[in-house]
Amino acid sequence: MSMMSFRERVIDVVTKIPQGSVMTYGDVATGAGSPGAARAVGSIMAQNADTTVPCHRVIRSDGTMGAYNGLRGKDKETVLKNEGYNA
Repeated sequence: MSMMSFRERVIDVVTKIPQGSVMTYGDVATGAGSPGAARAVGSIMAQNADTTVPCHRVIRSDGTMGAYNGLRGKDKETVLKNEGYNA
């Protein structure tokens, strides 16, 4: 059995975030086994081109939305609101 890369672990964590919920970049990094790698998570999310990965559900630790690559709509806040997330 091969070890998953950090990127693969991040994608695995993010794909498990339920609709209507969010995690912070730091939470995702911790869930992927690398606490303190929040910036790396942000880079991975920014490069994501897979619409099955709900990268819009990853937000900043201060509760603000952060950047969004626009895969699922105009802006992260609108997409999350449509999924039932209330900040």
